[in-house]
Amino acid sequence: MWHEERHTRIRDLLRASGQVSVERIVTELGVSRETIRRDLVELAERGEIRRVHGGAVLTSDEPPIDVRHATRVREKRAIAKAVANLVESGQTIFMDAGSTMNLVAEALATRTGLTILTNAIDVATRFAARHGNEVHLLGGRFNAQIGCTTGPATIAEIHRYQAHLAILSPVGVDAKAGASSFELDEVEIARAMCGNARQVVLAADHSKIGVRSRASWCAPDRVDVLVTDRKAEKSRAFAAVRKAVGEVALA
Repeated sequence: MWHEERHTRIRDLLRASGQVSVERIVTELGVSRETIRRDLVELAERGEIRRVHGGAVLTSDEPPIDVRHATRVREKRAIAKAVANLVESGQTIFMDAGSTMNLVAEALATRTGLTILTNAIDVATRFAARHGNEVHLLGGRFNAQIGCTTGPATIAEIHRYQAHLAILSPVGVDAKAGASSFELDEVEIARAMCGNARQVVLAADHSKIGVRSRASWCAPDRVDVLVTDRKAEKSRAFAAVRKAVGEVALA
């Protein structure tokens, strides 16, 4: 079994129970204890889990934002480029926060004639640094840890607009649950953006395919395009996800 698929399965087991033993992971995945120990060491180094005697526990549903910025960067850049190819001049676009979205903003910032509606400071900054696009930073309660605005005021602002596209990055994409995330504030932002956009584009690397997080915010049949990297094809969940969403673009 490919190591990223093992990591995804381990994350799923931890999200289901919060703590899991090495013995259970070995049984579920059918690989050696030594392989699982190496996987747990790598996940712990990323900040995703905390190792305990005989197993592991979640530190949080997602690793810290600085860790995510340094993880799977090559895949995320490829995804960002593919997402940019879906965007046309003159469009109004919702964009949420996250490491993948920062790279999407970087890829799109060279374009002109766009109106960007975002709650993410980094996304707004990348566009504002160049001329030719109109940028609206949505107001609301500021989350310094993620660098974005959240809460009822942000959602109220979202409902003032009708966008051509909502480009969003979930924690997981599942054939039944659709797009989901862990932080409820982020869930409400993403749900509002989906509800006020003509089309929904998800930017999600292979580690997110087949993953269900705490709360769903976009049904699979509402996803117009899922943009992911080619390693996603190795996931056992890929075929079902591909069938459930409108279209899959491989970067």
